[in-house]
Amino acid sequence: MNLASPRSLFLLAFIGCVAMMGAALYLEHVVGLAPCPLCIVQRICVIGFGLVCLIAALHGPASVGRRVYAALALFFAVAGGATASRQIWLQSVPADELPSCLPSLEYMMEALPFQEIARLVLHGTAECAEVSWTLLGMSIPEWSLLAFIVMALFCGWQLLRRD
Repeated sequence: MNLASPRSLFLLAFIGCVAMMGAALYLEHVVGLAPCPLCIVQRICVIGFGLVCLIAALHGPASVGRRVYAALALFFAVAGGATASRQIWLQSVPADELPSCLPSLEYMMEALPFQEIARLVLHGTAECAEVSWTLLGMSIPEWSLLAFIVMALFCGWQLLRRD
């Protein structure tokens, strides 16, 4: 098996996403960190990126297909990076200037239209600004942003490579 083939690289990217989700679930269920709304959006982006990579790995695309999969995966990487950047920014805002916490997702689903729910979730709240865990001096959204940058670079490389 050629380790530089698109199939192998997309499989490796999928395995990376599985590892990221494993770490997120460990932090949630073992360490006890509850994900905020922006964290959940970032998880959705990791899952979307991973699913695109899994489908690409199973398909084993040629040149055009590789670029299509890379463009789809890039969408999730950019969306996740933007969300992580927003959360990092919220962490730098003084506590008295942060928006208040949101009602539960169940309540919002019953009472609000989808567009309003999306706007509120993506805007972020004081809950999203809390730094409750760090590794090597970086918070979870900072690690997420780093991962999304690597994902975007991977997609850019898959889009531009010739073979």
